Amino acid sequence: MERCSHALTVDGRSWLIDPVDRPLVHDFAEVAGVLQLLDRHNRDCVAIAARLGVRHYVVPQAPIGPFRFIRVRNSRRWQEVALWWEDRRILVCADALGTAAYYRAGAERLAVHPLLRLRPPAFAVRPEAILCGHGTGVYEDAEGALREALRTSRRRIPQQLVSAARAWRSRPSAQ
Repeated sequence: MERCSHALTVDGRSWLIDPVDRPLVHDFAEVAGVLQLLDRHNRDCVAIAARLGVRHYVVPQAPIGPFRFIRVRNSRRWQEVALWWEDRRILVCADALGTAAYYRAGAERLAVHPLLRLRPPAFAVRPEAILCGHGTGVYEDAEGALREALRTSRRRIPQQLVSAARAWRSRPSAQ
């Protein structure tokens, strides 16, 4: 699934975003809280927040510290926000944007989630970096990659379907 979790550090305290419980979580001395950007992305959020004694925020709407949240989708089956850290120009997405092979159409650097390609979300931000919940982040010309992904999402649907089929076919089988 090419799952990625992130930690953003503000004033010596780290915010864990959609974390998966691995030994790395123990490397953070001071954790401020756990942010879950997608309703169904629990991953290990509840367990980590409980173990560390910090608050677990699920699809937050109001600003938290330096972060504000951009509504991506708000429906019965899909509730997602993206985190925007304006001071650092960092955009963090759970599922809306990704770089995993099954998201991308051909050589796309950044792609809109396959189920959001017909009606891509609006992002009125100018990021220097984009951190994704699936795939590596985008650190070079992130704003250009974002604009292109949003602008071309619909017309690249057929190519994305081919890329997804190839990615799923080539994944290691469970034994």
